Amino acid sequence: MTGPPSHIAARRARQREQRRRRRRIGVALTVAVIAAAGALVAFAAAGHPRPRAQAHRALVAGLYPVRPRESPQTARTPAEIHRLLALGLPIYCAGRRGNEVAFTFDDGPGVYTHYAITKLTEAHERATFFVVGKSINAWPGWLPRELKLGVIGDHTYTHPDLLGLSLGEVASQLGQTAQLIHAQSGERVELWRPPYGASNDAIERIAARLGLLEIRWDVDSRDSLGADWAQIIANVEAGLRPGTIVLMHENRGQTIRALTTLLPYLHRHHLRSVTVPELLASDPPTAAQLRQGITGCGEPAGLLRASALGGS
Repeated sequence: MTGPPSHIAARRARQREQRRRRRRIGVALTVAVIAAAGALVAFAAAGHPRPRAQAHRALVAGLYPVRPRESPQTARTPAEIHRLLALGLPIYCAGRRGNEVAFTFDDGPGVYTHYAITKLTEAHERATFFVVGKSINAWPGWLPRELKLGVIGDHTYTHPDLLGLSLGEVASQLGQTAQLIHAQSGERVELWRPPYGASNDAIERIAARLGLLEIRWDVDSRDSLGADWAQIIANVEAGLRPGTIVLMHENRGQTIRALTTLLPYLHRHHLRSVTVPELLASDPPTAAQLRQGITGCGEPAGLLRASALGGS
């Protein structure tokens, strides 16, 4: 009995090697995440507000054993990211002094990622993508494409309500996703967003020790709450102004349709969408503004209160 043709045999051999490589990476990620989680929980149990510098470097080095390549946007913004991270407060918006906003997209990659990328590219706009670890595995190869348009942030591995997890599980959710992003894109993660906006001081300390700056939003498109494309447009346009961080989702068809109107709206109103790090670098919020939480973003208060109750 003869074997398969040579080209089929070669393809099968490549596929087997790819599976073995993914398994090796998965084992390495799991070991590193468990080690980092244990160290983080130990710090939290000891009640330290921040780890010592040497310990912090060791934790982050455990997540990123290979020095990541530095993207142009990362190279421009580390000082501002680090300054804000040291304050230990969530970011709801930037200042109000420029002409930039940040469109952010949660829960990808997924079936609509291609369309989001296409529309943003055609409009010459940039964005921030808060991705989910299990979706990265389900849709491999999309992170490098998203990086051409902006920045990748951590949105946990399985998108749980973090308030229902132990501190070790929180560290694992964030650490495993950060490592997956690094493995597939070569980028070191600096931003994160809690699913459903659910967080507390202990969770925020875990994220900070992993070098992650928490990014919320001051305008909620409400696409995750069932808004149709026309309602999404109305919700975003009602609160859109310089410094705004907009919450949207790249895995919803009605959001993609809304972009067809929202992206030209930016141009007509002399605004442009940039990444969150770029927005924070060009128009950073003040410490006093951050201490006020979402109310530091100002009016329209009704929309801000509704936004604070949303999430993804």
